[in-house]
Amino acid sequence: MTEIRDIEVVVVDVLGTLVDEPDGIRAAMFEALPDIDDTTADELVALWQRHVEVEQERIGHGERAYANTEVIDAEAAQAVADRAGLDDPEALARLATAGQRLAPWDDSVAGLERLAWHFPVIGLSNAGTAALLRLNAFAGLRWHLALSSESAQAYKPSPEVYRLALDAAGCPPDRVLMVAAHAWDLRGAQATGMRTAYVERPVGDPPKPTDVFDGRFEGLDELAAALTAR
Repeated sequence: MTEIRDIEVVVVDVLGTLVDEPDGIRAAMFEALPDIDDTTADELVALWQRHVEVEQERIGHGERAYANTEVIDAEAAQAVADRAGLDDPEALARLATAGQRLAPWDDSVAGLERLAWHFPVIGLSNAGTAALLRLNAFAGLRWHLALSSESAQAYKPSPEVYRLALDAAGCPPDRVLMVAAHAWDLRGAQATGMRTAYVERPVGDPPKPTDVFDGRFEGLDELAAALTAR
């Protein structure tokens, strides 16, 4: 267990770090398309995720004006519908909101609660403002503050997004800890001077040998235990 000291505020990523995004989208595929098999569902989830990744990267590179996740998820749902032959408008509309119904990992809710007894805790997500509100309610995630990258009109790892959390924290960046299951997210936080902690998840982006983070943990419960041990 890694020990991290001198932290005043904890900032936690949401998608993938606290909730199982691929599994939630996969469940929505079966709801919209009950006759598909596992292989087809996996292919459709991959199609959805590729669309989201590509469009967010295009926005980051200035190739597309900012669009929030509600817009991009609706585009991804339409791509899935076109591939799978889904022509039910109600089913398509519900599929488009799949990213708002993602289950938390087993340790997410309790880990957040433990952290929140000791630190101000901020959720920082690429999910749009309205989507993040509904996702937090669905997954039972409780924050002192939840921030959407929509407020910066950008997506992580753009530095403007991390500055939202730093401005809210009101303390030096080196006393703010960014927690994520994605090494690319932590690299973005490091670039703004934040401290970093990697939490292992099955769907995350593991660190490379060259990554140097302040801590690496097998789960949020282990991180919470390390930060709150006195």
